Amino acid sequence: MPTHKIRHYSPTKPPSLSMTESELVCKTLDHDATDVLIDKWLEHRNDAYWDWFLRVRERRHSAMQAQLARGEQVLVWNKGDFVPENIFLRTVDTARLIPLDRTWTTHVYHHRSMQDRKLSMMPVVFTMLPELMLLRGMHDHGCDDIYIIVTDMKRAEMDAATAYFKLVCQHTFGQPVKPSTEREIYNQHVKLKHTLENQRRTPCFPQIDLIFRAILAERRPPFIILFSHQTTSYSQIFFTHPLYVPSSDIFFDFPSGCPNPSCTEDCEMIRFPRRGLEGAAVLPLKRGVVHGRKSPFKRVRAKEMCNWIDCDIIFMDDAPEGSDRSTESGDSAQGIRGQVCSKCKLVKYCSTKCQHADWDEHRRICVRPGEI
Repeated sequence: MPTHKIRHYSPTKPPSLSMTESELVCKTLDHDATDVLIDKWLEHRNDAYWDWFLRVRERRHSAMQAQLARGEQVLVWNKGDFVPENIFLRTVDTARLIPLDRTWTTHVYHHRSMQDRKLSMMPVVFTMLPELMLLRGMHDHGCDDIYIIVTDMKRAEMDAATAYFKLVCQHTFGQPVKPSTEREIYNQHVKLKHTLENQRRTPCFPQIDLIFRAILAERRPPFIILFSHQTTSYSQIFFTHPLYVPSSDIFFDFPSGCPNPSCTEDCEMIRFPRRGLEGAAVLPLKRGVVHGRKSPFKRVRAKEMCNWIDCDIIFMDDAPEGSDRSTESGDSAQGIRGQVCSKCKLVKYCSTKCQHADWDEHRRICVRPGEI
């Protein structure tokens, strides 16, 4: 097995992406490749996802306003054809209502044997494209890069890996590990390692563990995906903070991805958390200063910003002095509540100048409640 190549590797210490010659290689799909996949997905429309978006469009406008007033997520499609630029999603970090046509760069880590066979990684991204579009759309910042690790783990192995990564992330980032916890981590690591070795799975578990935690430590993404190409498994989405989990009010009836119309969650291809936090895999990462040590992960805090994408004004920013922000520092607008769009009442602006600048985009969704 390739574990002998890993120098200074420990399941209890955050690794580095450059510390080893890994058997996992990275294939990067840029924005242009993403656009190609989106066009292909629209051309070969999946009826289950199409029907779901239609149900989103039929939801009452007043319910959307109530969700916005409560600071919740909202997905809106008021005008035009079924294309990403006409479907808007409220971001969890800035509360902006932004269309889903913002593309991203995908970094797909896979076993080098797949590269030797010259297998393309585009089908991996295409398989979960609707989920990636929505997860990307949830964030104003932090999702320009998306990370996927390709495995061939079966369902029970994916469940065990999920429990392992939750345990490791809870106890190893930014704090000393107790001896009893360290033994438990090593025991779970060895069990997964032997299970994948006995089944001749590739990549081996130490390589998956290494890349997973190195991405966490160095890239700090809102989520990481373990993609399984086993037909008897599912792909797991790991969120790095509860704020990044999709709202159950929107996604409770989101398709499972299975082509069987009578399927249940037991045969879902991607474990998209339709029930919100209840069904999500959230990594319990410690933030701030823990036991006198600084964690590599900043505190996450949602805020409300002017809906014009190039504006840095933050509304009613009453964060305690010295606290970390979930996005880049913007200009505070304490005491300014923002100007609500008088027509749709779904977005806020700091000035009429920003409202006019945003109109070319916002007009694709702006309608009066009674006009839908």
